[in-house]
Amino acid sequence: MGQLPSQDILTLLEFKKDIKHDPTGYVLDSWNEESIDFNGCPSWWNGIVCNGGNVAGVILENLGLSVDADLSVFSNLIKLVKLLLSNSSIASVIPDNVGDFKSLKFLDVSNNLFSSALPLAIGKLESVRNLSLAENNFSGSIPVTISGLASIQSLDLSRNSLSGTLPTSLTELNELLYLNLSFNQFTKSIPKGFELIYSLQVLDLRGNMLDGSLSGEFSLLSNASHVDFSMNMLQSSSPQKLLPGISERVKFLNLSHNQLTGSLVGEAELQLFGNLKVLDLSYNQLSGELPGFNFAYDLQVLKLSNNIFMGFIPNVLLKGDSLLLTELDLSGSNITGPISMIMSTNLQILNLSSNGITGELPLLTGSCVVLHLLNNKLEGNLTRMSKWGNIEYLDLSQNRLTGSIPELTPQFLRLNHFNLSHNSLTSSLPKVILQYPNLRVLDLGFNQLDGPFLNDLLNLDTLEELHLGSNLFTGAIKFSPLSESNLHVLDLSHNRLNGYFPNQFGSLSGLQVLNLAGNNITGSLPTSLADMKSLSSLDISHNNLTGSLPNKVPNGLKGFNVSYNDLSGVVPETLRKFPSSSFYPGNSNFVVRTESGGPTVVSAVDVVSSRKGSSSEIINPGEKMVAVPGYPPSKTSHLSWSPESGDSFTAEHLARSPDQLVGELHFLDDTITLTPEELSRAPAEVLGSSSHGTSYRATLDNGLFLTVKWLREGVAKQRKEFAKEAKKFMNIRHPNVVGLRGYYWGPTQHEKLILSDYISPGSLASFLYDGPDLNARVSDYCLHRLMTQAGTMEQILDAGLLEYRAPELADTKKPLLSFKSDVYTFGVILLELLTGKCAGDVIPGEEGIGLIEWVRLKVAEGSGSDCFDSALAQEMGNLGAEKGMKEGI
Repeated sequence: MGQLPSQDILTLLEFKKDIKHDPTGYVLDSWNEESIDFNGCPSWWNGIVCNGGNVAGVILENLGLSVDADLSVFSNLIKLVKLLLSNSSIASVIPDNVGDFKSLKFLDVSNNLFSSALPLAIGKLESVRNLSLAENNFSGSIPVTISGLASIQSLDLSRNSLSGTLPTSLTELNELLYLNLSFNQFTKSIPKGFELIYSLQVLDLRGNMLDGSLSGEFSLLSNASHVDFSMNMLQSSSPQKLLPGISERVKFLNLSHNQLTGSLVGEAELQLFGNLKVLDLSYNQLSGELPGFNFAYDLQVLKLSNNIFMGFIPNVLLKGDSLLLTELDLSGSNITGPISMIMSTNLQILNLSSNGITGELPLLTGSCVVLHLLNNKLEGNLTRMSKWGNIEYLDLSQNRLTGSIPELTPQFLRLNHFNLSHNSLTSSLPKVILQYPNLRVLDLGFNQLDGPFLNDLLNLDTLEELHLGSNLFTGAIKFSPLSESNLHVLDLSHNRLNGYFPNQFGSLSGLQVLNLAGNNITGSLPTSLADMKSLSSLDISHNNLTGSLPNKVPNGLKGFNVSYNDLSGVVPETLRKFPSSSFYPGNSNFVVRTESGGPTVVSAVDVVSSRKGSSSEIINPGEKMVAVPGYPPSKTSHLSWSPESGDSFTAEHLARSPDQLVGELHFLDDTITLTPEELSRAPAEVLGSSSHGTSYRATLDNGLFLTVKWLREGVAKQRKEFAKEAKKFMNIRHPNVVGLRGYYWGPTQHEKLILSDYISPGSLASFLYDGPDLNARVSDYCLHRLMTQAGTMEQILDAGLLEYRAPELADTKKPLLSFKSDVYTFGVILLELLTGKCAGDVIPGEEGIGLIEWVRLKVAEGSGSDCFDSALAQEMGNLGAEKGMKEGI
């Protein structure tokens, strides 16, 4: 076979000057089919598939191309069968002449930067079998001409910004096997007729805004085996009935996160589920008693969490072997009463957390390896655990358990996650824990455990997280330097530990979070602190530390708190980026800077004034800036907010000088016209900082205010991913969301800015205590989509410091944000509004108790009304308002 010279290959996509090379080393540049003899072309060569001298396929997947493209050029390829361009950063549209692709059978441009509406001509692709436009930024409605896809078998339009109603013409695609329209913005009801598509196997409509009642005809007659309508606003077919029936062909049914009502206890209702293998009805409003699902012979996964059931758990779900259930989730479902036994030989994953389960721990045999019983009312000691089976994940936190932790050996050798926090356990730690070969997470915090700290725990090479805070442990922290350690989180706060800050901590090179606050540690901080390369959060407040701070600290340090100690000396420049709450109260002899005439001893708010040496390089050497007074939400937080005061300076300092602001400034719409030079000249005022960076108010020449957020180095995604996600914000316009206007991408890692609307008069925290009646707006909406995983984890860490982090995110090495965690955070904000208190504050008069735990205790005591802000007392006479307030608590 002959070889085709690369210089004869003309452009496939009419790439612009920033064309990238493919992995073979050839540049796809200026190409025309008529000008090349393909008789000698192999079947696979340089991203082109040839057949009989004609181009049959163009396959440029996963190449990381970052270009603007014109797909209309492919209409000349009359024999083109495959056009695959997925997983890059190609910016384009579906051309109006797409109907000229007569031979095309496979078109995949998923996970790119395509935008605009779908053209009417898309229905002319009569030969296409597989069409994937997923994970782009297509908008508008699905054209009714979609019915012209006569041969389509797989259609994926998921994760775009499509809206409007679903056209009934979709139901005319008679060859369809797979239809995925998930995570868009479709509204109104699901059109009838999908049940008539005999070949349809998968129908995925989750994550939209579909409403109306579930179609009885569809559920009875559908041929699909996988049906997912979750995360919509669907209602039951009638107030009493969930569904009139379910087709025997449906094996996977997910209706979670909707507005379904009714009961599941009737025999007719139970027979609905006879052929299902997976059923998820979580996060609805189902009520009544729980059935035993006796007719669900094939059911393997059952999720009914976060409903409003009543009564006990049917014995057959936990004891019987007549069911094939391997996973059962009844968390947050209002279940009460004791559980005596869990004996199913099939059940492997059981989640009964956040209910009202009482009594002692159940007897446990069978095959259960994952057990969630957290946040219930379980009492008694832990002796029954000695007969439990081979547990791998165990969470008994937030109960009323007492006594000591028993010496459990053989049956816990597989244990990797062990959480007994927030109970009333006593005595010392059993040394048998050191023999668990797979232990990754150990959380025994918020108990009354005492005795010497078990230093050998730090030598466990499998341990990733150790939480022993808020106990009564004594002694010094002593261990030999470790050659290898997987420890990422170490929390020994609020105990009775003494001795020096161990120099050996420098050997914990992978440690990310270290909390030793609230102990009796003395001496000074060693220089080996700089060796903890991965450290992102250090809290050693409320101790008896003396001396000066080390000049070198880990570069990635985002959270830092040494308040309530007796430190002195000059605060190193590397630490001046942190807010005043990181240093004060306490440490009265700190010197922030040395100026002519001698050292200057400054107050807490002055600590924020000097940010020279931070990754943002905000202040030029020698420049003095007056700090914006902060509103620290908690003495342990490294976040700060500010009102509308403070000296201003020009944004020239954001990138050294205007003529050096040489990056690219992108806007998401045409409502703002601004050059990088104009932005650099705009006066800017510091608003506050977070783990992502520092925010400023910039005043443009026309009087318009913008909020400019400088992103810290390393938190933003790579450019192509960043641009792709940023463009998705174009269609987000909501009266309660602060709009994103654009972004600046500079030539260096630390020159990335996000521009958004400026909102006055400040943050929610500033107005928690009897503030004026204002309309709230959410800032940094979906900001995590622009962040790296490390940046997102820092955000979650900040949320944890302020108690906004959902419990499940605290128990994982790689926390992922979810709808459920967002709901938890929103609930914490509601508590702040109802109580007038910050989530991160320690409640006065309640030693060591934060807002969430305080509210839980008050509600458990039957005095939840005592939690309300005094400013809301007058509303307690209004029955409707009082009911809503109590539901919020």
